[in-house]
Amino acid sequence: MFWLPLPAAGRVVVRRLGVRRLSVRGLAAADMTKGLVLGVYAKDKEDDVPQFTSAGENFNKLVDGKLRDILNISGPPLKTGKTRTFYGLHQDFPSVVVVGLGKRAAGVDEQENWHEGKENIRAAIAAGCRQVQDLELSSVEVDPCGDAQAAAEGAVLGLYEYDELKQRKKTGVSAKLYGSGDQEAWQRGVLFASGQNLARQLMESPANEMTPTRFAEIIEKRLRSASSKTEVHIRPKSWIEEQEMGSFLSVAKGSDEPPVFLEIHYRGSPDASEAPLVFVGKGITFDSGGISIKASANMDLMRADMGGAATICSAIVSAAKLNLPMNIVGLAPLCENMPSGKANKPGDVVRARNGKTIQVDNTDAEGRLILADALCYAHTFNPKVIINAATLTGAMDVALGSGATGVFTNSSWLWNRLFEASIETGDRVWRMPLFEHYTRQIVDCQLADINNIGKYRSAGACTAAAFLREFVTHPKWAHLDIAGVMTNKDEVPYLRKGMTGRPTRTLIEFLLRFSQDSA
Repeated sequence: MFWLPLPAAGRVVVRRLGVRRLSVRGLAAADMTKGLVLGVYAKDKEDDVPQFTSAGENFNKLVDGKLRDILNISGPPLKTGKTRTFYGLHQDFPSVVVVGLGKRAAGVDEQENWHEGKENIRAAIAAGCRQVQDLELSSVEVDPCGDAQAAAEGAVLGLYEYDELKQRKKTGVSAKLYGSGDQEAWQRGVLFASGQNLARQLMESPANEMTPTRFAEIIEKRLRSASSKTEVHIRPKSWIEEQEMGSFLSVAKGSDEPPVFLEIHYRGSPDASEAPLVFVGKGITFDSGGISIKASANMDLMRADMGGAATICSAIVSAAKLNLPMNIVGLAPLCENMPSGKANKPGDVVRARNGKTIQVDNTDAEGRLILADALCYAHTFNPKVIINAATLTGAMDVALGSGATGVFTNSSWLWNRLFEASIETGDRVWRMPLFEHYTRQIVDCQLADINNIGKYRSAGACTAAAFLREFVTHPKWAHLDIAGVMTNKDEVPYLRKGMTGRPTRTLIEFLLRFSQDSA
């Protein structure tokens, strides 16, 4: 017997489907804490029957065709990302969630700049796993849906929620692959998603918990446990002073919280002397705006202003777990931006590591000040590539919203590789201009070599990128402005509301492809 709501009648009726009834003894013996998520494709034609995935078809045969029978009478065909739950079909899986995967043949959508099939799997599996979590089941087996990596990413990303400081927590659900599918791809998906979840955890943590020192300690622990081929330097204020990073120090001095310059190394290349890739991340663990103080509304979100540091460090931890045959350096200047009697004042002039002087006309344009010194230092490693990530400008959020990370780069070669990686991950990037037009607006400065804000209100993301370019001489550099993708409301269906950890998976995919191209 199954109790099924029939939407057309708006009432509950009993349908006898002739399914073997589970005895009370059988129910007691079954694992009542386990759920199963299976996929079904949309109909190709109006008169077609919706097709299960191969795993769904196998399960349907296991229960003598009853899954299809019950799905057919349970309502209209499932739309993409929607779920329907059935109970008592099989004693090993008391609860079975069927999810809509959309069209079977969905591939790369050149308008959307992502692989539609993979995105559909991520969204559908996330929805199915959350349904299992709502049923307070502690484990779920997941249909690979023809792409075990995407399925794993949907499960692990979709189930994550930051609740470390709450007494009341959602049921913890462990997800594993259903059947004997591609375990290697599944584990790779778990690794990619776990990397993004690490960035989400770092970004979501309150600023009084996630101080510069604490951030560095967490990354040190994660990196050392990921691989023995790692090295971590947590540089104190005295080292920063020795390096003459006056721009970074000018921001840090406004807070009582001591600054840290985090330097991490992963040495995966068999050639120890091989030039590394250098990732640089903005690490403002709380941004009040300083003397140019922000409005109080939503200022709490500025606990995630270290999102650049969180994403690049998480990507390097993931690369170490993947044992990629390459050398990577991660640099994260970490401090708070606070108002005090010692803080930067509008009109102050500070000197960066490369000797350039900067007129600080807006203390809330502080991310570029700490990145300037870090970018100068990045060149000392003779890198193959320099990529920096930063929640840099509200103007980036205005321009692209949460649709894509804005990429400013002096290398079309580097842009193409980031773009290709983003199509695979669904965490998209979009190229933005680095015109001399914007440079002129920041070098026209009354007191110093360069101003930390543009002459005009327009194109704030572009003038910020032009500022950073003044501290870069490397021919393969990219600046990722991730301000727009910092948070999720409901735009990305497989991420819950909160900090996103984007674009960590795109950075991991970029590193994976780079290592394969170099092999």
